[in-house]
Amino acid sequence: MRTRSSSASRRSPVDRDSTLSAVVSIRRIVQALRVASQRTQAQAGISAAQLFVLQQLGADDGLSLNELAARTFTDRSSVAAVVDRLGARGFIERSVDPLDRRRAAIHLTPSGRRVLERAPDAPTTMLVAALDKLEARQRATLADSLRQLTAALGIADSTAPMLFADAAGQVESRSAPRQRSRGDR
Repeated sequence: MRTRSSSASRRSPVDRDSTLSAVVSIRRIVQALRVASQRTQAQAGISAAQLFVLQQLGADDGLSLNELAARTFTDRSSVAAVVDRLGARGFIERSVDPLDRRRAAIHLTPSGRRVLERAPDAPTTMLVAALDKLEARQRATLADSLRQLTAALGIADSTAPMLFADAAGQVESRSAPRQRSRGDR
């Protein structure tokens, strides 16, 4: 029986070097995003996804859910869940657009603005800024390579929620009483 490590040992030195370089770069990116997410939680008291949404509203208040989804590089349902959490905490409010009564506009509240004032950049804001520093051709090549990597991992068709969106639920669940499983009894 052949193990995965045996196929790695058959790689040429160039292949090993490029694989090593890719793995190390991915580790650095993940670590930087993780640290930024923890800093967000510590300084702002909200998840990185919530901060990213607030930052988009801080740049252009009164966006619809569809506009906010486009600005956060996600889909309407993913951003709606984050908006709901922000609304429950009193950081945003929704109002009917007076020019188009079918459209709900999302606005920062004074509390939401105060959170933004003390918050660091959200991890996604940092990531987008770094991607914007690449030339268009480099960005397109990176996007294509990442699509191929997700396909090789078998995750190309999986949902892609906002970065650290689930952190909000984890933080909230920590404060709730722990449910004991049958194994705990």
